[in-house]
Amino acid sequence: MISALLFTVFGLVALVFGGELLVRGAVALAEKAGVSALVIGVVIVGLGTSMPELVTSIEAALMGSPAIAWGNIVGSNIANSLLILGAAALVAPMAIASTNRWRDPVVALAGSVVLFLLALTGVGSLVIGVLLLAALAGYIAWCYREERLADPAVVHNAPYDRAQALELTDTGLHGARNGWTRPVMLTLIGLAVLVGGGRLLVDGAINLARIAGLSETLIGLTIVAIGTSLPELVTSVVAARKGQPEVAFGNVVGSNIYNLLGIGGATMLMAPGAVPAGLLPLDIGLVVASAVVILFLTAARGVSRLPAFALLAAYAGYLGFLVLTA
Repeated sequence: MISALLFTVFGLVALVFGGELLVRGAVALAEKAGVSALVIGVVIVGLGTSMPELVTSIEAALMGSPAIAWGNIVGSNIANSLLILGAAALVAPMAIASTNRWRDPVVALAGSVVLFLLALTGVGSLVIGVLLLAALAGYIAWCYREERLADPAVVHNAPYDRAQALELTDTGLHGARNGWTRPVMLTLIGLAVLVGGGRLLVDGAINLARIAGLSETLIGLTIVAIGTSLPELVTSVVAARKGQPEVAFGNVVGSNIYNLLGIGGATMLMAPGAVPAGLLPLDIGLVVASAVVILFLTAARGVSRLPAFALLAAYAGYLGFLVLTA
């Protein structure tokens, strides 16, 4: 039991640390190669900040534990929508005034409905994995084109907001670049630490499930999902505290989109099979319901402290139900 807990904790720490190293290295490489700031923000940082969830889900799929992989995806989205959005809005109420504020929540809702339908029908294949990844690539291209043609101060999109949220917490992200060696080493070490951390986390999670008599799905929904969502929690809360509510909101919605399309697609590609039926109706149903709630909050043009308390209470109730029914 102790070794399983240690594996899990060390794995989570390595994921966070490795993800930071990878993003720093990737940004340094991109800047050294003369890549535009928009590509760095929208593509490189946006994808890089999803690496902990991605590596964990792929490791779980490769190790024959797709329940942990999909539990991580579903649990991360629930944590993003209820825990992280609630915590950020509690720190500083959010006003959402962007002219294109509907697009990202609608994309997140569409992805949630697709996940629900996949779980309901039991359909899973390489083709679906490719289609999900293609949908993410198309979405990122759309966001990049929009950022390139419009004023970012007026037109926000979720990948841009994810990059901005990270910039607010990591002021050394754009340090002096003297050569290629350091960026390459940071990137390679970050990848190695990420992969090692993902393996440790999945190993620990599988052993915890066996020892405690819990399902792998439950472990994925709770320990793994919350752990891999910690970077989003930190960046969203910091963005809210620094007076960037739309950035905090976009960071949450963007993470949900990356999880559903990117990590879901990669997981389906690595382990072509049905989404675990045990995630229905409660867990995936809550993913869809929380996406609808975010759409209503968008219509209300913000998240005040009362809805923030409601989101946090809903997440506490969800966790309590999972524990009581385990």
